[in-house]
Amino acid sequence: MNIAIIGSGNVGSALASGLHKAGHTVSFGVRNPASAKSEKAATLVTGVAFSTVREACAGADVIILTTPPEAVLALVTELGDVKKKVLIDATNSIRTRPEPYATAFHALKAITQSEKVVKCFNSTGFENMANPVYPGFGGIDMFCAGNDAESKKVAQQLAADIGFGACWDFGGDDKVELLEKFALSWINLAIMQGHGRNLAFRVVKR
Repeated sequence: MNIAIIGSGNVGSALASGLHKAGHTVSFGVRNPASAKSEKAATLVTGVAFSTVREACAGADVIILTTPPEAVLALVTELGDVKKKVLIDATNSIRTRPEPYATAFHALKAITQSEKVVKCFNSTGFENMANPVYPGFGGIDMFCAGNDAESKKVAQQLAADIGFGACWDFGGDDKVELLEKFALSWINLAIMQGHGRNLAFRVVKR
């Protein structure tokens, strides 16, 4: 699968590395491929090309946005024609949001008019995305939300490809903000309460 990662920060780099190792064709889409941030990411993720956002998205089947949520407003016009592509929003509108939209997910749906938008890869830290396997427990869980069932299946498959144990369906578009609050729960425990970033969620059933 051809995947464009928009943004080359910690989350983007972790996802790019895992998806590349899983056999996908991955490229970074960034505003400046020659920037210091891009050069740093290139040292962390080998075998992944850097290009402009438009170039990376042109040949992609899946586009994963890992930028700050407010940056989506400026980037959305650079994504090109996305009607047949799966858009995965991995951002969280916790400190800032893409006004006047509640989240980047809502901005993407409204501006692109695409139904193939899914929220995923937002509910844990980048360390867990880089290595989602915990000794003695196996792969930790990931979560997704959105109305389009087929797009969620793609996100679930990508989560499995990089080592997550399960990717639970949180529900439709109406559960996107709940999933962002779930991310805040991880942030609260890991960072605010000081339990550390090597902490993860896993659903168990009896």
